[in-house]
Amino acid sequence: MIASKSREWLTEVANKFTGSEDVDLDVDIDARKEALFKKYQEHNQQHVFDHWPSLNIEEKIHLLGQLDQIEVEKLAGYVKHAEAENNSLGTTNGFYDLSVESSIDVIKPFSGKVLSMNNPKDHKYLVSKCQKTGLEAIAANKVATVLLAGGQGTRLGFDGPKGMYDIGLPSKKSLFCLVAERILKCTQLASSDGNVDNTVHIPLYIMTSPMNDKATKDYFESNNFFGLPVTDVKFFTQGTLPCLSTDGSIIMESPFQCAMAPDGNGGIYPAMERFGVLDDMKDRGIEHIHAFAIDNALVRPADPVFIGHCIIEKADCGNKVVWKKEADEKVGVIAEKNGKPCVIEYSELSVKMAEQTKGMMGRKKLLFGAGNICNHYYSISFLEDKVWPEQGKTFHIAHKKIPFWDESTNKTIAPIENNGIKLESFIFDVFPLSTNMAIMEVEREEEFAPVKNAPGMSSDTPELALDKLSSLAKSWLENAGAKLVDKDDIK
Repeated sequence: MIASKSREWLTEVANKFTGSEDVDLDVDIDARKEALFKKYQEHNQQHVFDHWPSLNIEEKIHLLGQLDQIEVEKLAGYVKHAEAENNSLGTTNGFYDLSVESSIDVIKPFSGKVLSMNNPKDHKYLVSKCQKTGLEAIAANKVATVLLAGGQGTRLGFDGPKGMYDIGLPSKKSLFCLVAERILKCTQLASSDGNVDNTVHIPLYIMTSPMNDKATKDYFESNNFFGLPVTDVKFFTQGTLPCLSTDGSIIMESPFQCAMAPDGNGGIYPAMERFGVLDDMKDRGIEHIHAFAIDNALVRPADPVFIGHCIIEKADCGNKVVWKKEADEKVGVIAEKNGKPCVIEYSELSVKMAEQTKGMMGRKKLLFGAGNICNHYYSISFLEDKVWPEQGKTFHIAHKKIPFWDESTNKTIAPIENNGIKLESFIFDVFPLSTNMAIMEVEREEEFAPVKNAPGMSSDTPELALDKLSSLAKSWLENAGAKLVDKDDIK
């Protein structure tokens, strides 16, 4: 008997998961179950069907739908590659022990060229030649933006997607609105060249999460996409992966629900492929991609200076950085592992390595100081030729407390100790695939205002981001010759 849903609704849902236009709920669901059981049995995961006989039809459809989406044949490979990475430097729980000599021989500061907006000579070159090159690429409709926006505003005390958060601007503009309006401004700047005879477009691809996808789409629609052409805004959803026990078995959160977790911001790459983002870019003639996170209130989407710098350097991958002020600042840094570019997390550096300095631009700076701010450039050929073939080889193992179904009590238990693993990847995991990486240092007061913590905390708060944004706007006015009255009271 079907308790809470109509048989017509269940049939419609079942059609999706069986591939049949005419579903007999009593026959086709079991047939689909047998096919999936065989597949999962081949990979030693048949235990996910242990409670099948006791499930009602709604629960069976739910379980089949979830199992249909899991690429069970790839899970063992993901774990194998993650374990190999952990063992490459004697790591545990996904972290390098950089206090040992063998690790110090492998991890080095980034050895490539780093141009800095804080260096007068570099600054002049970047804002003249590089900016011109970037604007030309934008005008030719060869530049796209990708926004990582899967996070919720929970830590900010906000119930909704983080991009909908208002940091306190008088205009009440949200982080999403700021990104969209800056993209519009870039199209206007690129269009101002008298040689441009086409309509300039900068498509915006937004990666959401299963939790905030609908709310994000509804928000953009209700705000008329903040002036962006509807056809230039595309949404795609970050993936999830099953949580596993230490022996590699899928953990069941309930008799009809696998325990699942987001696959990390590195899930952007398989998600782009899964939702046809790369194909859409290629159809548009896109050659250059600027990817960034929503939680930076000073981000410059499709920054022509950065894009132009990467184009001139013929870079396949690029990264904006801010230099760390203190050795213990909690930000990952650009470095090299075995001669290849990478990001080393702050928690992975030994104190000795974190405190090393060298003379740069007439003053001492941290040797491992190129702070990563999730602000990246890719050539489309890099994604297609280097990144896509290597998918599944960049996962890390994180030991976590995973809710699980306890058969002795018939309840879902929230453990107090780590009982399983989550597989996650990071957006910068592809950096070692780069053969020519471009690094550009920017001034943090102008380009980095993270919005991560609740108001009133000591760092990365909305009010600190608001102060930076206000200070930057005031400096622009003063540089243009304006005289501000009661400057300290102006927001």
